[in-house]
Amino acid sequence: MAARSNLRQMLGSGDIANKRALSVALLAEFLGTAILVLIGCGSCITGWDSHYSPTIVQIALAFGVTVGTVVQFIGHVSGGHINPAVTFAFLVTAKISLLRAVLYVIVQCLGGIVGAGLLKALTPSNLQGNLGATVLSEHLSPVQGFVVELCITLVLVFTVFACCDENRQDIKGSAPLAIGLSVATCHMFAIKYTGSSMNTARSIGPAVVANIWTDYWVYCLGPILGGVIAGLLYDHIFSAPAPTPPSEVTEHLEKVEVH
Repeated sequence: MAARSNLRQMLGSGDIANKRALSVALLAEFLGTAILVLIGCGSCITGWDSHYSPTIVQIALAFGVTVGTVVQFIGHVSGGHINPAVTFAFLVTAKISLLRAVLYVIVQCLGGIVGAGLLKALTPSNLQGNLGATVLSEHLSPVQGFVVELCITLVLVFTVFACCDENRQDIKGSAPLAIGLSVATCHMFAIKYTGSSMNTARSIGPAVVANIWTDYWVYCLGPILGGVIAGLLYDHIFSAPAPTPPSEVTEHLEKVEVH
């Protein structure tokens, strides 16, 4: 009976029982991903005048600070994934149900498409370009790009898991800010390599709206595999041990005093 109950929970029976909470979480993931794509990809738009061109640092901060901001305002609602790589990592470590994971990925991708569509609607046609679509450097092979995307997403998901580790007692400051800074840091490295996606939903938005699908598998599989690897590694190897219960600490001190 216990095994059957656990299986139902893994599949999503609890989510089905609380449909309103699930619906609000899905709306949060949709809205959060749309905002990420609108603002992040919007920072990539160039050509406003002859003297303006976005810098790598500007784009990196736009994506990183936006991620931190979105996680801050929807984290308590949905967990603030806004990224299929994070969602898959939580799924393989049994932190969310299969139903919730599938629905999260669907609304994240829809949010990315809507965000890119809104960006296109707000941007003059002569400036739209590729709407911030992620494309490989001409000096890079698809396999190299795949590894780059895997690595930078691994860094992001490691950071997410570390910030969400309830057993850690050493974390100070803002978890959303730490997550956002990991995104910004990886962008500063990877923009010239792959455009620094780290997020399949972020890439699918401009790909659909601008119809740019070159090497899209890199941005689909690389981040997801990197997220899954990071989630499993952290959960099984790097997670903090549970703190010692106060009663056990007291008993230990009493034994020391006796001796």
